[in-house]
Amino acid sequence: MPPTASSAPSAPRRGRLALATAALSALALVAACSGPPGTGGSGAGSGVQLSATTPPAAGDIDSFTWALYAEPLTLDYTVAFDYPQNTILSNVCESLMRWTPQLTLAPGLAEKASNPDPTTWVYDLRPGVKFHDGSVMTADDVVFSLGRQTNPENAAAWAQVFQNVDTVNATGPLQVTVKLKQPDSQFPQYMATAAGVVAARAGVEAAGKDYGTSGSLDCTGPYRLGAWNKGQSIELQRFDGYWGTRAKSAKAVFSFLTDPSARTNAMLSGEVDGGYLVPTESYDRLRKSGVGSLYFGEGLSTVNMNVTSMQGVLGDVRVRRALSLALDRSGFVKAGLGGAGTVTGSLTTRAVWAGYPDTVRTDAFTGLTPTAQDIEQAKALVEEAGAVGRTLTVATSTIGQDVSLLATAVQNAGTRIGLNVQLRTIAPNAFSSLFTDPSAREGLDMFPETYYDSVTDPLDLLTNFRTGAYQNYAGFSDRAYDDLVDRAAAEYDPAKRGAIEARLQRTASEQLLWIPVAEWPTAVFLNKRITGAPTTIAYLYYPWAADVGAAR
Repeated sequence: MPPTASSAPSAPRRGRLALATAALSALALVAACSGPPGTGGSGAGSGVQLSATTPPAAGDIDSFTWALYAEPLTLDYTVAFDYPQNTILSNVCESLMRWTPQLTLAPGLAEKASNPDPTTWVYDLRPGVKFHDGSVMTADDVVFSLGRQTNPENAAAWAQVFQNVDTVNATGPLQVTVKLKQPDSQFPQYMATAAGVVAARAGVEAAGKDYGTSGSLDCTGPYRLGAWNKGQSIELQRFDGYWGTRAKSAKAVFSFLTDPSARTNAMLSGEVDGGYLVPTESYDRLRKSGVGSLYFGEGLSTVNMNVTSMQGVLGDVRVRRALSLALDRSGFVKAGLGGAGTVTGSLTTRAVWAGYPDTVRTDAFTGLTPTAQDIEQAKALVEEAGAVGRTLTVATSTIGQDVSLLATAVQNAGTRIGLNVQLRTIAPNAFSSLFTDPSAREGLDMFPETYYDSVTDPLDLLTNFRTGAYQNYAGFSDRAYDDLVDRAAAEYDPAKRGAIEARLQRTASEQLLWIPVAEWPTAVFLNKRITGAPTTIAYLYYPWAADVGAAR
């Protein structure tokens, strides 16, 4: 999923019919897992060293405070698609499966997953798992929770995950069977994301339309929702009835600090103990501060320019190519990403392909979008398209330099080749609405987006250009592309699926459906009080806060 977006040994091959019954083995066969952090991941060649994790906690603490760049609009799991929501929600609500800090799949609320035939997934649930209200999880709660994702009234961000689902039924008190309309290699992977979250039916129904904005979330995680001080902070309290490993901190407080300088100063002063999405302009300052440590991990994330409209000048692929050729990617990586990223002409990261055969990886990265700046060729394309002097509007925001400086870089690139690029400033708290509200995108042609993969599979990003896909804001539609997406999704064998996904990658590159700019690792800062937080993008779905404890 979006925005803003390691690894483990390569996954074994899998045939179309899986007979494995243990969740770990069954799902490891489905996932295309990547290699260890630092071996071809998003930090390779960037001058930063990727860390597999941070040192484990030495003991318990009473509380810690964490910086967030924006307040979540809601904590309803059906619309948990962005960093602020998922950074919190991953500690409160749990899914059927779990994405580990190594970016592999493991059992979650389901202790076993089996795939008796290509269109059936059976999830056997852990017994005795308690919701935060004290009630015990049943198959009925799972059926209800997954059903909310397909209810049109909820406008779920994850509805696309369920497009091949025919039925979801309780086939026992602690068993749920999902019948698919056709084989779907992606569905079982997404059961480790917010798409697979389970909440108590009684609690959700009692909350009604207020669910996610006030009161309990009625989930099963190591923390339960405490006080939500609107505009200021959210407090999580340790759930003593948790089925898994007890959280090391009794309380976690998330402080909303929309100004990047304020976030940095809060980390330096000790007002907050740490945070993900560290402002890039602060990397060097934090490294040299002596008050804590800055870590980088596999982010499975690329920084791109999301083309939101092809009704205007960007409807001509020559103009999109011209902008791409005029863009100073190296300058942006140095200034906008603090030198921590790597220039790329690929919409997907290299790490997400690491579980595929060498031939597939080579094919996926051959002949992609050129990254070298070529102003003269870009000018010629603009003239050829008859676009000299034409206007396009790009969103910018003070949310971080990865956004503001990229928007400025695009404006500079456009100006140099004869385009009139106007910037529209979006408030940090409103930036998330660009992903959910068509009216927020009205009049925009592009906006900067850091896209993180929610599963270790390149189809997570490439499916966005399928007709009608959630993030296909520009309305790109190509039957051949759609057919390839369907074929890839239906293919359980990673080698065969990867070959199809490589073709999708080339098409997305040829059409420049988004403009790729850079790969970007995850950054996390921890002061000297705390340690234990994972370094990889898994924190968006893994209960990371439970691992945070005393550094000594």
